[in-house]
Amino acid sequence: MRNRFDDWMRNVYVAGRVRWTSLRQRAQDDKGQALVEYALIIALIAVVAIAALTFLGGTAKNKLNQIGQNISNA
Repeated sequence: MRNRFDDWMRNVYVAGRVRWTSLRQRAQDDKGQALVEYALIIALIAVVAIAALTFLGGTAKNKLNQIGQNISNA
């Protein structure tokens, strides 16, 4: 015959297992979250680079042409 202590111990064990499983799943989900964060950072860098090239496009084009001419003349 089971008593209240046995029921309580079983409930504590089951609750601990559920908590452990939940924490383990969150840890695995964080790996995907980090990947998404890195992708967002890379996308932000790309947007900033495109904006900078658009804003400084004429100057960059002239400088790159000058570098290309210097290389071909060397």
